Amino acid sequence: MPAGQPFTASTTSSASNNHHLPPDIVPTFPPPESVDDESWVWSQIKAQTHRDAESEPALASYLYATVLSHPSLQRSLSFHLANKLCSSTLLSTLLYDLFVDSFAAHPTLRLAAVADLLAAKKRDPACVSFSHCLLNYKGFLAIQAHRVSHVLWCQDRKPLALALQSRVADVFAVDIHPAARVGKGILLDHATGVVIGETAVIGNNVSILHHVTLGGTGKAVGDRHPKIGDGVLIGAGATILGNVKIGEGAKIGAGSLVLIDVPARLTAVGNPARLIGRKDGGGESESERGGEGEVLAGESMDHTSFIATWII
Repeated sequence: MPAGQPFTASTTSSASNNHHLPPDIVPTFPPPESVDDESWVWSQIKAQTHRDAESEPALASYLYATVLSHPSLQRSLSFHLANKLCSSTLLSTLLYDLFVDSFAAHPTLRLAAVADLLAAKKRDPACVSFSHCLLNYKGFLAIQAHRVSHVLWCQDRKPLALALQSRVADVFAVDIHPAARVGKGILLDHATGVVIGETAVIGNNVSILHHVTLGGTGKAVGDRHPKIGDGVLIGAGATILGNVKIGEGAKIGAGSLVLIDVPARLTAVGNPARLIGRKDGGGESESERGGEGEVLAGESMDHTSFIATWII
């Protein structure tokens, strides 16, 4: 079956039918607003793609094949990933079936993809449209492929999960171990050179720039990689090593080497990284305590505001 051909129940592999995951493996993201977001985002993508096809005829065939010919976001995304990640021996037809089946069996994967699209459009000024992110943002595509490889890993289909990881690393220059757990609303900005280790955990609404490493120290075994809380911002070229905890809303400065825990809403900068504290030594502000209406660093993408009010 050519990649992109209508997918029917007969094309679903018997192995996949026997590998449904419990909710704790693929967490449930709360509907109904997420379902509404999915429908709205897909309508926006189709409208934007139709506009681009009319304004740039050279792309019309590509845009029709990748987006406009498909009835849903999950089919379009599956087709696009399959054609990006296929090789002479790992066929696009096999990958298309794998992606479609995974998205169909685990709706939370689709909802996470929508959250990632919304995050990219909101946080990245260079993201001109949802369709641009879907088609061209390799960080977005790498995360979606990783989520499928994570499902495979949890189903004990480890050789296929590792093969998919290898293709993602080859094509997108993003290396995420299939066992790593990643939340929703993730932005891998530029994405080149991102490395995320086996036991790493990344929360929701996290933004990570290029050449970031979430690695081990090289001397530990077992649970040995960083745990990143919700709303964390990790700057370009930062390295976080070991089973350390980065608290909710924390910032990791560009180029920093972090070997220690970083409490919530603090900033770590330097090599080795040091924590930045209140200049006046006073109590926390409402925003630092997580007050109502707070926008965490991972969502604001604010890398530098701490400089005027905080000292080492």
